[in-house]
Amino acid sequence: MASNGKSGDNRRIGAVKERTQVFNPQNQKFVKRDSETGRFMDVKSDGTKFKGVKKEK
Repeated sequence: MASNGKSGDNRRIGAVKERTQVFNPQNQKFVKRDSETGRFMDVKSDGTKFKGVKKEK
């Protein structure tokens, strides 16, 4: 999993491992899911992408 650097620098060190995101065209939001189990984990409420998470095709 990615680690955060110093407090307040507003960036992430490395990518988030074992998670992917996919765009849901029905509600126009990105959904994060665990790539090991395939379960959906979270939905981004503002419609922007998750930071540091790999995108699926």
